[in-house]
Amino acid sequence: MPNLPAWRAALRIARRDALRAKARSVLVVAMIALPVLAVTAADVIYRSGEPTRKETVDRALGAADARFTDGGFGPVLLVQTPNAQRYGRPSDYHHESEEQAGEDQADEDPQREGQGEDPEGEEQDDSGVVPVDPRPVDVPAVLPPGAHVLTSQDVDGLVHSAHSLLHSTIRELRVADPMMRGKVRLNRGAFPSGPDEMAATGAYLEASGLHVGSHTRVKGLNQVFRITGELELPGELAAEVLFADPGAVIAPWRAQAKRDAVAAPPHPLDKEYYVTTRSHSVAWGDVLAANRRGAVVYSRQVALHPPPVAEVPAARVMAGVSGSGYSGAYGGPGGGAGGSDLVTWRNASFAVVGALGLLEIVLLAGPAFAVGARRSRRQLGLVGVCGGDRAQVRAVVLAGGVVLGAVGAVLGVAGGLGVTALGRPLIEQWAGRRFGALDVRPLELLAIGATGLLTGVLAALAPAVVAARQSVLVSLTDRRGVRRSSRTLPVLGLAALLLGAGLAVTAALTGLDSLVVAAGSVVAELGVLALVPALVGACGRLGRRLPLTPRLALRDAARNRGRTAPAVSAVLAAVAGTVAVATYSVSLQAEQRFGYVPSLQPRTVALMVDAYADQGGHPEKALPALRRTVERMLPVSGERADVERVWAGGDCYAQEAVECGSIELVRPRGNECPLRGPDGARIAAGLSAAEHRDLMRTPRCVDYGIGSSIIGDIEDSTVVGDARLLRNYIGLRDPAAERALAEGRPVLLNPAYARGGRLTLKITGLHSGPTGPRPDQKPTRVSLDTYTAPDSYADTPGIRLVLPASLAHRLGLHTAPSGSFFPVSRTPTRDEQRRAEAELAHGDAATDLYVERGYPETSNAGLLLLAVFAGIVTIGAAAIATGLAKADAEADLTTLGAVGAAPRVRRLYTGFQCAVVAGMGVLLGTVTGVLPAVALRLAEGRHALAHMRESPMSSAYTPVELPWPTLAALAVGVPVLAGLLAALCTRSRLLAPRRAT
Repeated sequence: MPNLPAWRAALRIARRDALRAKARSVLVVAMIALPVLAVTAADVIYRSGEPTRKETVDRALGAADARFTDGGFGPVLLVQTPNAQRYGRPSDYHHESEEQAGEDQADEDPQREGQGEDPEGEEQDDSGVVPVDPRPVDVPAVLPPGAHVLTSQDVDGLVHSAHSLLHSTIRELRVADPMMRGKVRLNRGAFPSGPDEMAATGAYLEASGLHVGSHTRVKGLNQVFRITGELELPGELAAEVLFADPGAVIAPWRAQAKRDAVAAPPHPLDKEYYVTTRSHSVAWGDVLAANRRGAVVYSRQVALHPPPVAEVPAARVMAGVSGSGYSGAYGGPGGGAGGSDLVTWRNASFAVVGALGLLEIVLLAGPAFAVGARRSRRQLGLVGVCGGDRAQVRAVVLAGGVVLGAVGAVLGVAGGLGVTALGRPLIEQWAGRRFGALDVRPLELLAIGATGLLTGVLAALAPAVVAARQSVLVSLTDRRGVRRSSRTLPVLGLAALLLGAGLAVTAALTGLDSLVVAAGSVVAELGVLALVPALVGACGRLGRRLPLTPRLALRDAARNRGRTAPAVSAVLAAVAGTVAVATYSVSLQAEQRFGYVPSLQPRTVALMVDAYADQGGHPEKALPALRRTVERMLPVSGERADVERVWAGGDCYAQEAVECGSIELVRPRGNECPLRGPDGARIAAGLSAAEHRDLMRTPRCVDYGIGSSIIGDIEDSTVVGDARLLRNYIGLRDPAAERALAEGRPVLLNPAYARGGRLTLKITGLHSGPTGPRPDQKPTRVSLDTYTAPDSYADTPGIRLVLPASLAHRLGLHTAPSGSFFPVSRTPTRDEQRRAEAELAHGDAATDLYVERGYPETSNAGLLLLAVFAGIVTIGAAAIATGLAKADAEADLTTLGAVGAAPRVRRLYTGFQCAVVAGMGVLLGTVTGVLPAVALRLAEGRHALAHMRESPMSSAYTPVELPWPTLAALAVGVPVLAGLLAALCTRSRLLAPRRAT
């Protein structure tokens, strides 16, 4: 190890060389600085983006001391966690603990939690869950005496935007009150101050095309509102909300609906009460007192200073409930085993990506240092002449890595901080929330910078070792040293390849720790890298029967493995990462494509009116004009098929609650999916993934799995239609089915609901009760003679039963036109669809124009970018190797010119050199990159199969597919492009050589 003065001299020499070779130095510094910049920015963004506990409370409460809400279970005893993220009746949790049926409903903002705790329906009542008390909780009675109170209440409605009707959330909350500071921020304009004024979030203004000063109306309310200001919710920047003062929307809307005898607005969410007390505190005892009366409290004092676990009843009640999300006094356990596996896989992925990224930078920068060492070998020889030993020669080259690594690390850290500070507004918009103060942690930044410095040193290590081994005579005479390749390295590389591949695949198949899979993939890649020099030498022997120029290129690559192997390895690392991500993405896409359920037949367009969203009357009255608009603006090529919605009960539009009864298809006994029965787990345990997939496609199971869009809402699967609906939408061209509709018989598309040609419907109507429409206690069962379509129509999207209108009316059901299906000669373009939607939006009916485009191939652009990135890295690495080869091959090219070789030989020679490096790297990288992706998919398949055997209705289909277009582009396009670019950038004629003195 050279002493300190020798290192100072080495660093001075390295600094001088870096300044002399500015282009090469900038290349190395950029390669080191860019990843350091990215990691620095990611670290600061991650630390700053995680809100502190105080920031979370401020964004939920503003300046209030607490928020009180109705728990939704009636005035009964509740238990809650201190942060109000989970709450419910003790009896419900006891039942969940016994059945192990708990499910965590926690969310980042606790203000809307607990809604799913309400048990309803016959199945839950039969299982022993106590029905919910229908009486509302008197929340004002539990508020602290003398407190200043603000109320907040949301209602959904259709609001006129700049171009159309927009589904919007209207929040009645006095945002001008100082209590809301921190929860709501005013960006422009002013807070609303009257019943005819509103404020809107920036996201809403962008989506609606409105601006501060615009006027708008709520459909169903004859009131014009002026938008006075642009607001933002610091924790929800993407929220699209309109704000009005309490009493400005909901009460006038109800009054007008009563006067006009039309549908009332939808039921708003329960009121929230924000309070500021005289003592500015709501203690844990106050929270427990409110829980005893059915209210849920989110208290600033309790959230910031949680009580001991022994004082929290929820800790005892929720103990043992699977997925309860409770651990300690403040939060949850962070997930069960599945969550732990996910975190482990994520950490392993980050570790593998970081290690491979570091390796790739080392391999890319290594040839650049080799170029510098090669061009400085005379200088290094003079160091030996002056008495320097091999360690000092090695130190001179290593010092170049220290200098450039330090510069890259400093610039990367500084650039990461600068990018984060300058791009903070854009980053916050992308993250969807405002940051607090930038959280800069010096130790973490120091570690990131040290990693950049280490990268530079590692990149210079191999060139330093090679330079130190050269004799002084060889360095001074500028001769090439010929050294035999190591015979041990290929053996070790082959052993590492076999060991790593076997370890990764075995760990994926047997369920070992995910880190073992990642480690096996890295070991396998390192083994291939160790084999590269031997493979380069073997390829040199393949050129004996090739023409002159490619033969010279292969021979030169084999003779100079010290520069060729690092370049090939760099290409290998870049391509391996791209192929791994592409293989995984394509395989995941195949899995998602299998689960995709088309909403329409190919070349079909649907126009539907939203009956539930239109609170001002009957939207079907606008259908004739809307249909004409579609026929005028889209390439409609045949007769349209009209469809009607059908419901049980009274006039659905006049109901204050959006509840229209239900029409349920009853499965005959024995036609249930075997996986849903008591023996489902046992049956699933004996199935492979392919067998499970085939079973889920059968008529008995298709409605419950990934092959169907029906998820419990049977009402939407029963429609009224005619023969045109069968032909144009369903694709069923069967005269027998059309005769059945004409005779008044229904057409059933899934035979699992019929037996002996008959179908049973369970019809539940409505009756008026003191609290609004309530379902009848005794549903009606009707047995119908039906036509059953073949099994191939069992997965028809969205429809299971087509009723003729005459039969629906005979059964006492209600119908109304809901839309039409149009056959088109070609799939309309997105521009055509947008223009048609804009035209349809001019009316007062809420419409939905749907064009079936098949499975959305969303990953192609990402894979293309990956291929482009790999191509750039490949060409860059090959160019570095070619630049070094040009310096080494001057004597050979001079000799070729002297013996009469054509001038173009120089271009062809350089082009083939670059193509050889790129081609070998792409080939080896493709083979190497497939391994981690396949191992990951095998591991996911094992997890999915195990989950399927525990939850038989879940899918276990995890295919492995190769990205053939990406592989073809890399294997053919990149080497050819690299060779052509190298040939075009090389001069044909040689300059006259200068005699060495």
